[in-house]
Amino acid sequence: MNRTIGLISANYAIPGFDILTRERPPVSIPYAGRYRLLDFALSNMVNSRIQTVALITPHYYRSIMDHIGAGKEWDLDRKNGGLYILPGTAFGFRDPDSRFLFRDILHNLNYFRRGDGDYILVSSGTLTANIDYQPMIAEHELSGRNVTLLYRKTAPGEKRRGYYLTMSASGEVKNITLANEGENLFLNSFIVDRSLILRLARDFSTMGYLDFMAILTTVLPDLRVGTFRYDGHVFFMDGTEDYFRSSMALLDPALRHELFTRERQIRTKIHDTPPALYVPGSQVRNSLMTAGSVIEGTVTDSVVFRQVRIEKGASVKNCVLMEGCTVKAGARLENVICDKYVTITADKTILGTPDRPCVIPKDEVI
Repeated sequence: MNRTIGLISANYAIPGFDILTRERPPVSIPYAGRYRLLDFALSNMVNSRIQTVALITPHYYRSIMDHIGAGKEWDLDRKNGGLYILPGTAFGFRDPDSRFLFRDILHNLNYFRRGDGDYILVSSGTLTANIDYQPMIAEHELSGRNVTLLYRKTAPGEKRRGYYLTMSASGEVKNITLANEGENLFLNSFIVDRSLILRLARDFSTMGYLDFMAILTTVLPDLRVGTFRYDGHVFFMDGTEDYFRSSMALLDPALRHELFTRERQIRTKIHDTPPALYVPGSQVRNSLMTAGSVIEGTVTDSVVFRQVRIEKGASVKNCVLMEGCTVKAGARLENVICDKYVTITADKTILGTPDRPCVIPKDEVI
């Protein structure tokens, strides 16, 4: 019997997304033509045979609930276990580095007290990777450690803000540092003993404004904290530029197949839409296309979501067009992210750059 239950944190802000998170939390951002960022955290847990998963939501949770419903697509609409929606608390202050606000844990202690798991697998809702957690869970159980942190080795010269781990030869964590660069980057996912969560809730009941990682750093000398190395590809989501780069990276078949492997499918809300229609005379090159779209113009190196219409004479290059967008005849887009239901009128030209894509808000008419 699996002794691990899941917890996904979605109650945090990522300031770097700006326009894309005006009306939705970061975990609800559409991705890869038909998914939301949250789909990856949910699917990774379900694919790792975790049958009880709780999701801590922010106060503006409508888009999350509209997408996941009762969890049917993830096989979480079950009588025993299944999907739990937990209310997140309001931010006392918004720390851009926080992913696991301890106040959220304190606010939902009944989930930990009444849950039937000895271990809690915790993940941020924007961890975009295809991860099999079963080896990590098994190693944590056998090691007798209190916490096991998921991490990856950074590439030479790579700089990214996050928590970096200093480890012993045996993989035990000796120090945790919040920095802009380092060697062992924490991937915002960990396994923790339920008993430790309840103990920390008692000892730090007045310090709920802290992030769990800050508390863990404080008590580190008194615990056994181990690590598990992940060598697969991770698409970081710390802002619009990360989102755009990772979307363009999906045009590489090797990376796309690693993220969407058949052995561990990424699940999402099902939409019954017809295949994309390519009108005679249209041209599509090296693009990720999704059902329900009508293409009359030219699309190059782009990600196109459902129900998008690109009219005759329109040109789309290096773009992300979310659901329901329309590009009128003669318009030209390059290095642009169009949120849902954007309309680009005839003969308009909008140009961004690969490093600074132009972002058009939801429902805008340009």
